[in-house]
Amino acid sequence: MKKRMYEEVKELLDEKVHLYNSASFIPTDPISIPHLFSKKQDIEIAGFFAATIAWGQRKTIMDNARKLMLWMDDDPHNFIVNAGAKDYKPFQKFVHRTFNGEDCIYFMKALKHIYTAYGSLETVFVIGLQPGDKNIKNAIAGFRNSFFEIDHPSRTKKHVSNPAEKSSAKRLCMYLRWMVRKDKCGVDFGIWNAIKPSQLCLPLDVHTGNVGRKLGLIQRKQNDWQTVEEITTILSSFDKKDPVKYDFALFGLGAFDRF
Repeated sequence: MKKRMYEEVKELLDEKVHLYNSASFIPTDPISIPHLFSKKQDIEIAGFFAATIAWGQRKTIMDNARKLMLWMDDDPHNFIVNAGAKDYKPFQKFVHRTFNGEDCIYFMKALKHIYTAYGSLETVFVIGLQPGDKNIKNAIAGFRNSFFEIDHPSRTKKHVSNPAEKSSAKRLCMYLRWMVRKDKCGVDFGIWNAIKPSQLCLPLDVHTGNVGRKLGLIQRKQNDWQTVEEITTILSSFDKKDPVKYDFALFGLGAFDRF
């Protein structure tokens, strides 16, 4: 009975992936911000800021992320690696919900440190990855450690989630989906190779969690890392190589179809 139910769910989700994993999805989503750029490092940085503030109203998210790119002269990598104290001053007034100017300026300093010390943002996400890791839990935890290895405001740590502390790490899972997933649909970028699409985890939020429960893919009530692993394991049985493509379907069913 359960096998038959999953077959029906898979059929529905495959249909919705085909619908939402398309270029028409981009203008309505924060991923539209990194799509403004073609240089790899610009895409990484724009995507990282857009994903970081991706909670609340979608229009506000995109407006504020766009504002940040404009303040970086629409040249985010060049700005990040060359910025000094004077360049940071305008960002003191930035606010997106609880992410404020102090947080924003630290994020820029941390990214500057990463590009200077490690050469790329991708490299830092791989530091914590262990041989045989089936998912990105250790990658995210390792990235977080590296991101805060220079002096930082204690308040800013809350803006980089840690699955080792049971957080669902929704925004970082989404960001890694953007950077890692590879297909011909043109939404996700697929510009990173050190992490496999099969290792990605579902960005679990209110929409994907509610739809997942309605479809019988989640039994737990909390939206925590254990639940992320629970639903991602089932999605892996639908597509072992690319389980997180179903993020399009689950999110679309909740946000657009009002499932």
